Amino acid sequence: MSSSYMKEAEKISGQQGCCPNPLLILLESQNQQPLPKIKSTTAACRHSFAATTTSSFFPNTHFTNHESLPSYQESFAQLIKTYPKYSETRQVDKIRSQEYYHLSISNHVCLDYIGIGLFSYSQVQLQLSALVPMTSSSSPSSSNECCDYPFFDISCKSVNLKSELLHGGHGSQLESSIKKKIMNFLNMSQNEYSMVFTANRSSAFKLIAESYPFQTSRKLLTVYDHESEALETMVNTSEKRGANILSAEFKWPRLRIHSEKLRKLIIRKKKKKKSKGLFVFPLQSRVTGASYSYQWMSLAQENGWHVLLDACALGPKDMDSFGLSLFHPDFLICSFYKIFGENPTGFGCLLVKKSVVSMLEASVSAGIVSLVPPTQLLNSLDSSGSGTELEQKSNFYTKLDELHISGSRSAHVPANSETSRKEEREVAQKEKSKEEPDQSIISLGNNTKVEEKESLEIHCRCLDHVDSLGLMQIGNRRRYLVNWLISALLKLQHPNRLDHFPLVRIYGPKIKFDRGTALAFNLFDWKGERVEPILIQKLADRNNISLSHGLLSRLWFLDKYEEEKQRNIERKKGEEKDAESKKSKRTDFGISVVTIALSFLANFEDVYRLWTFIAQFLDADFVEKERWRYSSLYQKTIEV
Repeated sequence: MSSSYMKEAEKISGQQGCCPNPLLILLESQNQQPLPKIKSTTAACRHSFAATTTSSFFPNTHFTNHESLPSYQESFAQLIKTYPKYSETRQVDKIRSQEYYHLSISNHVCLDYIGIGLFSYSQVQLQLSALVPMTSSSSPSSSNECCDYPFFDISCKSVNLKSELLHGGHGSQLESSIKKKIMNFLNMSQNEYSMVFTANRSSAFKLIAESYPFQTSRKLLTVYDHESEALETMVNTSEKRGANILSAEFKWPRLRIHSEKLRKLIIRKKKKKKSKGLFVFPLQSRVTGASYSYQWMSLAQENGWHVLLDACALGPKDMDSFGLSLFHPDFLICSFYKIFGENPTGFGCLLVKKSVVSMLEASVSAGIVSLVPPTQLLNSLDSSGSGTELEQKSNFYTKLDELHISGSRSAHVPANSETSRKEEREVAQKEKSKEEPDQSIISLGNNTKVEEKESLEIHCRCLDHVDSLGLMQIGNRRRYLVNWLISALLKLQHPNRLDHFPLVRIYGPKIKFDRGTALAFNLFDWKGERVEPILIQKLADRNNISLSHGLLSRLWFLDKYEEEKQRNIERKKGEEKDAESKKSKRTDFGISVVTIALSFLANFEDVYRLWTFIAQFLDADFVEKERWRYSSLYQKTIEV
């Protein structure tokens, strides 16, 4: 094993020598030499972490009333005592308060996505404020309408994937700059991979399904413990093109991969030169937070599969633990979506290894997009054709061009510093006048063109913040928060029950060192009946907390869990008839769950507020009242 790999493994190692990802296991398999000391130390450390978490938070205590919960201050003090290294993550709080201060102003808890943006909120406001002098004649209300003004717009392209990969080029300099930023962030080489932007995650999956040669490589094998729109789009499209759909299964109740079955699906029965098919693999579940070993990807490659790595569920600096230098997946999909409601709402990224582009087939659907300079503010201006307004448009374009050029110099400008912004614009204007003549022309609006500078560089401050924090700081912080939350939720029990009936049931990994920050759970009332996840989501939204709901699927039950299976599973609507069809091989049942995910900016107040909200469901009167209210508002009965 090379020393560089060992140094990287040590760099990624976590608290007290623990490894927060499967990279060390991966390295062992590459060298085929066991590392007993590292392995035993890692195992002992992870066990110690779980034991410490379980014993330190509210020992020998259960809460049966939401009014009996410890205060925020008391709970936070206990967190710091148990996880002293949490104090080392104060830089995250500093970045949140300076660059994402709108989260505190709105008092909103965002727990409904895993993802990362390109720009910080402060950066967006800085650009907007620089445009204010141009629109000073506008009323305050019209200025407020531009609060979601984006750094770029998304424009659909009528091209197929293979053609774009072969002949698409780099696009505008604005697009090339962002593409370069993202690929560097993902540790992907532009010499080995080509990247296209897609409308969203589903579009990226569909493009692959329509382009992959299923006529010769007939199998599609997926590893997902939940339903998703993107996956369903890929499966349906692939099936129509003749693919044989295969899925991994997950053992009840811990929802671990059924390893024996998956191994049989992956390993080739006969040695053939042609590819066996497409193996779609996430390193982490975006619903349960379960982490999966890199070795599944390695096994698939060894047996002739093309590998699509779904990186959408990973946290920001989890990208550093890919080990891509060892595996080089044929396709990779990631998503920049729904980042604190900022505009644009997001887009998908599809990366394809250049060596496999030639085997792809021409796709027929849309989905590829370009990133273009924004036009939203221009369209919002009153345009009657007067000389003054035409001059205003011209000033807008000039100002916009200045912003794109000076954006990379604004990393440390305080959001509330008018003097700094003024000086920055003056410097940008002086530097602009010294630059070379126009190198290229791009279109920013209808029949209007302005210059685009050769040295154009977009400053993606959010990505830079994550890079400055590093894997250790972000990973440790999220690990502490999610495990504290799980421990706290498991301490909630219904009163007046001899069997100590818990309020919360968590699906998948519970307290665990290397789990992800997604969490799937359900709430049960004092009678043991499940509270509808959609109701919980709506009530949380009323309390300024954003949650999601999902459907666990592809579950595998031993015979001894047959009773639990009948009690827990539910059929998806409209699938009763499909279940009777012998042609349908896909799982036709699942479990609806509430889901949350902690972003890299999550803090202790976020998880504490969620805990106090969930604790309200210990009150039987509260649950019945809200069920009645929900039924009345939506004119239907909640089934439990």
